[in-house]
Amino acid sequence: MAIINVTPDSFSGPGYLSRDAALRAAEQAIADGAELLDVGGESSRPGAQAVSEQEELDRVIPVVEALVSFNIPISVDTVKPVVMRESIRVGVDMINDIAAFRVPGALEAVRDSSAALCVMHMQGEPGTMQLAPAYSNVLLDVEQFLVQRLDVLQRAGVGEERIVLDPGFGFGKTLDHNLALLKGLTGFCGGRLPVLVGMSRKTMLGEISGRPVGDRVVVGAAAALVAVQNGARIVRTHDVGVTRDVLRLWERLA
Repeated sequence: MAIINVTPDSFSGPGYLSRDAALRAAEQAIADGAELLDVGGESSRPGAQAVSEQEELDRVIPVVEALVSFNIPISVDTVKPVVMRESIRVGVDMINDIAAFRVPGALEAVRDSSAALCVMHMQGEPGTMQLAPAYSNVLLDVEQFLVQRLDVLQRAGVGEERIVLDPGFGFGKTLDHNLALLKGLTGFCGGRLPVLVGMSRKTMLGEISGRPVGDRVVVGAAAALVAVQNGARIVRTHDVGVTRDVLRLWERLA
């Protein structure tokens, strides 16, 4: 899953601030081996400020409308029901919600569509989530939350086959929490559903490597490999080509 940010304030640097720039980035990601594109119009980095519905729509929808002709699955990363509805209307294949469809109206926005739904765990919200996060047992607490959200979605009529789970690396978690989740991915939530992971360029990798954001490509690809070895099915990354190469080598040896 290639990250196509159309925001000026992503933690990894300014995103693709025009439709044409985003489309060029998508073309390059596909050439590098991306099998899914994830478009986001609102930063969720620690301390990020929310943007208005209209601003997010203006950033995301023109890009998505163009990308649907690329013959590759498209995901939109949003917490806003209005953006979800409009994205589905123009043909996206997945809604990727860091708030796990808890915002009022989010469940109703996606329930009757055919779009896949990525349900993520986050402790707190982006503005405050890294202020002393704490758990009794991070793996069990995250699993319990996601199982509860899965139950809510299923009772609303969403088929299990539409759902992907994301433990939310870096979203209200310390380095130790993140590493415990990475080690615990095998059999995550009973192995019932595909797991998506997103560690690309994140602070946890900087804490391990000592490298700044732009130099975390290698450690990010290594983290992706460990995640896939432990059962992850989708890897969300800024660095598609290197990640693809590492995973292809492992696949040949598996």
